[in-house]
Amino acid sequence: MSLYNMDINKAINTINKRNARNVALEFPEGLKTQAIAIAKILEKETNATIIISGDPCFGACDTSTGKMKGIVDLIIHYAHTPLPIKYDIPILFIESYAKIKVEKSLDEALKLLNNYSKIALATTTQHLNILNKIKDYLEDNGKEVVLGSSKSTRKGQVLGCNFSSIKDLQAEAYLFVGSGNFHPLGIHLFTKSPVIIADPYSGEARDISEFADQILRIRFARIVKAQEVKKWGILISSKEGQYRLELAKEIKKSLEDEGMEAFLIMVDNINPDVLLPYMDLEGFIVTACPRIAIDDSQMYKKPLITPQELEIVLNKRKWEDYQLDEILFHESH
Repeated sequence: MSLYNMDINKAINTINKRNARNVALEFPEGLKTQAIAIAKILEKETNATIIISGDPCFGACDTSTGKMKGIVDLIIHYAHTPLPIKYDIPILFIESYAKIKVEKSLDEALKLLNNYSKIALATTTQHLNILNKIKDYLEDNGKEVVLGSSKSTRKGQVLGCNFSSIKDLQAEAYLFVGSGNFHPLGIHLFTKSPVIIADPYSGEARDISEFADQILRIRFARIVKAQEVKKWGILISSKEGQYRLELAKEIKKSLEDEGMEAFLIMVDNINPDVLLPYMDLEGFIVTACPRIAIDDSQMYKKPLITPQELEIVLNKRKWEDYQLDEILFHESH
């Protein structure tokens, strides 16, 4: 049984209402094991032919509209919320909320939040449906709780590429509900505030500060190495929600103004193997998903840095002002 609510009835009703004949299903990696079972149900309950997208899917920035255009008349996208970008094919986003208890991790988190009164709350798509319940729990335990929002996200939601909802909340500390370290790392780097993770999958809570220190040491080493680079590759993603050609062109000009060489390289999925033909370049700047340089850093033989890190390399930003890259969709689209 899946840990997530796949809301198959919503998919069935939408297909039938639209009288869709060819329908694509797409999932993030962790939910692809559900694809066959869901396709079987949908083909039984509708007149549609179901096509499963087997390619990686990293978010609403990475839909299969380009590959499926002219093939399907509807895409059903699981586990993410839509972004403010124009999709070429109608897409039904099904959030796939986690069916998991959070009480134990919240109890543990309260111990780490003992010295803070005003708490900002944030999470990912999988737990948005219980944010009000978590807010009530914290308030019942004497905390003042604030929730932020933005044009790109729902209330209290953070994305791997956008942290607009947690900025300028003037909280004493932040509580992130979910698994993994990247989202709470981003909150910590943007706010410079304490961030506690309540992980409902492990039932534990932890402070992000030690992990953040480790990451910053790694990034500092990459930046120092990048200061030796004179011949750059600027990576552009063809994914519609990660495509930032104008930014890449600005970076190319700034590097050339500094007397360096810079070449634009467009790819779909950025990984070490894709870059192997370009090893005569000395370093790379990634304008695609901000997580690539951070999560996969040690996989790359050459320095791979973000646009903000390049500013430090070029002495246009102080190390003390380090922050993660963000995709601001109102600027990109």
